[in-house]
Amino acid sequence: MSFNHISVIGLGYIGLPTAAMFASRKKHVIGVDVNQHAVDTINKGEIHIVEPELDIIVHAAVTEGYLKATTTPEPADAFLIAVPTPFKNSEGEQNGINIPEPDLTYIQKASQAIASVLKPGDLVILESTSPVGATEQMADWLAESRPDLTFPQNAGEKSDIRIAHCPERVLPGHVVRELVENDRVIGGMTPKCSQAAIELYKTFVEGECVTTNARTAEMAKLTENSCRDVQIAFANELSLICDELDIDVWELISLANRHPRINILQPGPGVGGHCIAVDPWFIVSKTPEQAKIIHTARQVNDGKPSWVIDKVKLEIANFLQDNPTKTAQDIVVACYGLAFKPDIDDLRESPALNITKALSNMHAGSVWAVEPNIASLENVLSTVELTSLENAQENADIHLVLVDHSQFKASKFSTKYLVDTKGIW
Repeated sequence: MSFNHISVIGLGYIGLPTAAMFASRKKHVIGVDVNQHAVDTINKGEIHIVEPELDIIVHAAVTEGYLKATTTPEPADAFLIAVPTPFKNSEGEQNGINIPEPDLTYIQKASQAIASVLKPGDLVILESTSPVGATEQMADWLAESRPDLTFPQNAGEKSDIRIAHCPERVLPGHVVRELVENDRVIGGMTPKCSQAAIELYKTFVEGECVTTNARTAEMAKLTENSCRDVQIAFANELSLICDELDIDVWELISLANRHPRINILQPGPGVGGHCIAVDPWFIVSKTPEQAKIIHTARQVNDGKPSWVIDKVKLEIANFLQDNPTKTAQDIVVACYGLAFKPDIDDLRESPALNITKALSNMHAGSVWAVEPNIASLENVLSTVELTSLENAQENADIHLVLVDHSQFKASKFSTKYLVDTKGIW
């Protein structure tokens, strides 16, 4: 099967690097996104996100004519859908348990958008991390829009259109390398669908492409991130226990990890990002009675930000007690880091961002943010001032470490009024 023209729907942190990798292999790639700014930026050979090495690849691909971006889908041989799968605004209730409901609207709109340009022989792959059954739902939406074509759910191996699920499994900050090196799970709706997807990904993937069905492929990604979430919840719960018992959790974990079969992760202010903080709920929403540990881990990690805020309130009280001439309005709280993990600009589902926002709403004084990976807080935190590491260290009163960016680790700093959720100072 020949895939000379490839379309990637959604040009975010996964879609753009994927489009760029295909284009770097001399495939003609059409990137589609509803964000006009992103489209214009890419067409200038620039990028609108922070990811090492990606800017060079995109610039070369655009300059050589292998990558272009648009807001309207065009005909292609393969379509990869990499759009968000957030939660609905309201939570659903199952057996008395409030559970965030997955919102597949973006996938539905993307499916309907590409349906008009599909032709027999095309391949459609859902890369978006999704609840189990989302690929089949996408196939139904496509079939509803194009009754003149046949699809795997009805025609099996004889279908006009091939459909598969292939979840991304890359680490922000290392996306370019991991897209090439990591194994891929290929979940076709039929064996021929899987084979077509393998042929496409082998354009640049050097890792092994392992085949399964669509539902198992969906569940594999959810399982990977839920496992990580449970492990982080254990570390976060340890930090709460150690705080009560006056034990240094960082020393404790370091000692415990000297056991040859123990590898406890590091605690933090919560869990963020577009995957780990989201994906476990996709499992819980489908099987709330069975997913007890996964659900509890979500509650532990989602509860950590409130604990951090309480710690900051305590430091403010300590500061006021030590400085009786000061008032709360005089106190500057500096929050170090807004991204959901070190050395990236991604703010999605970031506990650091949410904690900083909450502090700006409740604190009578000033709240500063130190985030070296972003240039502006416009449309993000209008009540918070973005400042430099040096200014915050020298002039803030309360210091809250939320992300262990490399710049922070390299800085030698100590203060009496410090809440360090990452154990670096």
